[in-house]
Amino acid sequence: VQLQASGGGFVQAGDSLRLSCAASGIIVKVYTMAWFRQAPGTQRELIARSTTRGVITYADSVKGRFTISEDNAKNTVYLQMNSLKPEDTAVYYCAAGVLPPPYNYWGQGTLVTVSS
Repeated sequence: VQLQASGGGFVQAGDSLRLSCAASGIIVKVYTMAWFRQAPGTQRELIARSTTRGVITYADSVKGRFTISEDNAKNTVYLQMNSLKPEDTAVYYCAAGVLPPPYNYWGQGTLVTVSS
């Protein structure tokens, strides 16, 4: 099983980015898929989750700005991030779980840096 996260980068405050998480070895639509982030010196934070029943939840810190979605044909999960803020700077991880927590599989992380 592999979750390949990509799409991070260096952007200015107010910009947008779309992160991708391409899965192999699992079928994303039968897993709860999630995005976490971890800023330096902080704990890993769950920011978006999509369950197999289509229930989507967001952390208050990203609600209204970030959107999680899935492309089942590509077996890929996305995180569209709009109106980025410097406090969104972190390493972003995708994860898959059968009945999380815990999450069974993790991607390697992709760095997002937002400059003011």
